Amino acid sequence: MLIDESKCVGCGNCLDYCPMNAIALAGDVAKIDQAECVECSACLRAQCCPTEAFYRPPLSYPRNLAWFFSDPASTHPSTEIPGRGTEEMKTNEITGRFPPGYAGIAIELGRPGIGTRFSEVEKVARAMAEFGVEFEAQNPVTALMTDRKTGTLPSEIHDLKVLSAIVEFAVELPLVPLILERLKELAPGIKTVFSVDLAVRCREDGSSPVEGMSLPFPLSLNGKTNVGLGRPRRN
Repeated sequence: MLIDESKCVGCGNCLDYCPMNAIALAGDVAKIDQAECVECSACLRAQCCPTEAFYRPPLSYPRNLAWFFSDPASTHPSTEIPGRGTEEMKTNEITGRFPPGYAGIAIELGRPGIGTRFSEVEKVARAMAEFGVEFEAQNPVTALMTDRKTGTLPSEIHDLKVLSAIVEFAVELPLVPLILERLKELAPGIKTVFSVDLAVRCREDGSSPVEGMSLPFPLSLNGKTNVGLGRPRRN
């Protein structure tokens, strides 16, 4: 995102609309720190500028990736999925992505309101790859990987900042405690915030397969339970 300085009147209305604090007044005009801007379009959509000074120039690779990963109105060309670019894990009854005996794990970096660089995303992906996981194919982070066996991302995007990115995969249930323990070890060296989603299918009696597991993180009380109202496409 850029600001047309010939239109900017330096009112400062836009400063509070940037989730990355990338906009600042420099003398009589506002300027955007391009290293911190994630192309989320919040400033543009807010219509906070009285002179309509904000505009987005044509974006080329790798800068366009920031837009795809940060603007909820954009669509990832690699997956044709809008927003953060991953089909919701809670629709498992329809998609059958995680069969019995498996768990779906999604590690989202950057939210809320912090952002992340792909160098941090790669740290997590490479650590998870050590367990031999198969990264979710319909995920834009996976689509960027130059090597899905190791979780390696292109070096030219390492410094690019985005609003959020999700590392996602399915794994056999016995590996869940080991993977979560690895994430706990990794956390102090990650230069952003991240959250972990754990999706499993309940047993026939309604109990959860992770009950009784010794996990390094407490299960959140705001977890979701899908009541099974969708029409299954897969067993």
